Amino acid sequence: MEDVHWWFVGRRRILLQVLDQYIGKDQDGGRRILDVGCGTGTMLSYLGSYGKAEGVDIDAEAVGYCRERGLVDVSLGEAAKLPFPDGTFDLVTALDVIEHLDDDAAALREIRRVLRPGGHVLVTVPAHRFMWGDQDEVNMHKRRYVAREIRDRLTATGFEVLRVSYMNAFMFPPIATIRLIRRLQHRMRPRSEPKSDFRYPTPGPLNFLLAAVFGAEAPILRRVNIPFGVSILALGHKPAA
Repeated sequence: MEDVHWWFVGRRRILLQVLDQYIGKDQDGGRRILDVGCGTGTMLSYLGSYGKAEGVDIDAEAVGYCRERGLVDVSLGEAAKLPFPDGTFDLVTALDVIEHLDDDAAALREIRRVLRPGGHVLVTVPAHRFMWGDQDEVNMHKRRYVAREIRDRLTATGFEVLRVSYMNAFMFPPIATIRLIRRLQHRMRPRSEPKSDFRYPTPGPLNFLLAAVFGAEAPILRRVNIPFGVSILALGHKPAA
């Protein structure tokens, strides 16, 4: 599902555009990249265009999926205790990871530790507490953010912030409406077990259309920050001095 579901496909198009704009492809082969919380390794495969990409994940099953794909540079480890020396990487990504953690600042400080001076961090998180829904509970999220909060987290942990923008804005009205209706339904009747939004595949033509709508924000984000959306992306870097 991580390979083909519209949400992952659209998000990937946006994130790769951001990396093209600010990082660029690896020309000399010397760049090292770490994907924290790499999951089943789909994004890790794309990051290979920007340098030697490695992954780390707390879940042994996810690491196993990566290795089945042939991604051998994947380690078992925690975001707040990364198994790498100081100053190892030029780019670290944490894509929908830190919202799962009790101490998100500890993970960001650890990311800063393993970055080389001048290195970049790319983070995505879910947006807006009022958007809290079953998917957050299924995913064991601790929080959702607003843009100011993720900017403050990065600044407080020693990063200089280059970009903070919402994304998935085109889909924001229908998704927000559905989430709010479900919350009202939960209040009106006994609550059942939360169910994942990803439990059923999206039909092919609809999946293609939704991926295109989400991904269409990529050229907009090349020029301006978007003021609202379902998710937030943030790009920062570790000062060279």
